[in-house]
Amino acid sequence: MAVKKTFRIGIDARLSGIKHAGIGRYSENLIHKLIDFSLQKYNKVEIKFILFFFDLEQAKNVLGQSFNAINIEVVITGIKHYGLKEQFILPKFYNQAKLDLLYVPHWNVPISYRGRLAITIHDLLWHEQKGTKATTLKSWQYLLKYLAYRRISKKAIKKATVIFVPAETIKKTILKYYPFAKNKIIIAKEGIAKTYEKTIKEKTETNKRTKKQLIYTGSLYPHKNLKLIIKSLSKLPKYKLLIVSSRNIFQDQVQTMISHYKVKKQVELLGYVPDEKLVQLYQESMALVQPSFSEGFGLTGVEAMASHTPVLASDIEIFREIYQDAALFFDPNSCESFIKTLENLELADRKKIIEQGLKVAGQYSFEKMAKEIWQQLLKQL
Repeated sequence: MAVKKTFRIGIDARLSGIKHAGIGRYSENLIHKLIDFSLQKYNKVEIKFILFFFDLEQAKNVLGQSFNAINIEVVITGIKHYGLKEQFILPKFYNQAKLDLLYVPHWNVPISYRGRLAITIHDLLWHEQKGTKATTLKSWQYLLKYLAYRRISKKAIKKATVIFVPAETIKKTILKYYPFAKNKIIIAKEGIAKTYEKTIKEKTETNKRTKKQLIYTGSLYPHKNLKLIIKSLSKLPKYKLLIVSSRNIFQDQVQTMISHYKVKKQVELLGYVPDEKLVQLYQESMALVQPSFSEGFGLTGVEAMASHTPVLASDIEIFREIYQDAALFFDPNSCESFIKTLENLELADRKKIIEQGLKVAGQYSFEKMAKEIWQQLLKQL
């Protein structure tokens, strides 16, 4: 009997785990699904995953029971993302692993790496959101970092044999800047975690616990446009805003805005909140607010819908694509538009909105996403 060749697929897992917000959740779920797919008996090839983590603690937290899986090899790099070591030292780890294919769930690929490559581009946010207001760095530091970002991301897109994106909107954005990538972009829409898959199946209720409370989940970058919601609160004295964010960057600016608009008593910054608790907060809230000017997918809105919670979203292309007819949309430049949309929600058939949201949320699955990526990765071998 002929012995199957074992292909070695490397995965940059340094941005995996809850610490790294959306991309961390994406990477962690994808890694687990790919490990499961590779162990299924019907596979015609043997796959060994070489997972590159920052440290052992991250590897154990992300992998859990899969840490000792027979088809993975864990490599600890001690190298953080976006730094010089990523460019000059990380390639040595990749080369020593003798990979048949490297998959990186982001654009941060070492320029000097020459092996076969697959990547995910979640967005080209910093192509669109430029200037010193989009950073906490000094202007000269920002300029250097921005130029490096543009060069590295272009090189990664050019080098990759396949590029995964979460939405048609992101594909269009990539082609706007890099039309040469047209024939290697694959849309693999993101999914929701198990906690939210369970809530979809629960009985639809209008929820008697609903409070005069709005909730925002995500980072605090300026393009997230939290200023609009905070400013609007001064005209919504009966409403409270919960801000759930695992990242502290730009927190000082948000605190300053809260003080400026004199809404301290209406806003609560909660930091990181685990999914089980977050579901409860969603269900107690009138709506999740998504006021962003730019987004790669909008996963928190889908998770809120799965939790039986309406979504108020800025009227931008990506949200129209992902949320379809299940969200209520407003002009992200207008407090009046946001307040009017909130008033419309108060008067609307809440049960109908929740049911529409559940239908949309049910379309997104990490299982589907990972299967598409798995099949495409095998084609690259």
